[in-house]
Amino acid sequence: MPLLLLGLGTVELVVLLLIFLVLFGSRLPKAAGNIGASIKEFKKGMKDASADDADKPAKTDAEKT
Repeated sequence: MPLLLLGLGTVELVVLLLIFLVLFGSRLPKAAGNIGASIKEFKKGMKDASADDADKPAKTDAEKT
């Protein structure tokens, strides 16, 4: 594990996690909501794109050239 190379033990990682939560804890719910909305929009776009592709007729070999 890369963190072991830095000499960080369990106690140091817990302290860093606590500091991170104190500094950024109030912003985490909003960030999580934004990530969820982005994933939802991406999936919707992928679904719409695949539906558009299914609606178009496939080109024959003669039309591709």
